[in-house]
Amino acid sequence: MSHFRLPLTLIHSWAVASQQGARRNAMVAATDLAARRAELLDVQEFIVAATQRHHALAAHA
Repeated sequence: MSHFRLPLTLIHSWAVASQQGARRNAMVAATDLAARRAELLDVQEFIVAATQRHHALAAHA
């Protein structure tokens, strides 16, 4: 039965390494999405503030 041990160990090692790689990829993707979302919110806030300033200046003109 010991001749089955090496293939089973290799399969288990591959499965663990594959799962760790997938988790690492998911964390990188989540970090990138969070950064993009933060940038989008910053741009939206800038546009809202610029629009409000424009309307305020137009109302006083």
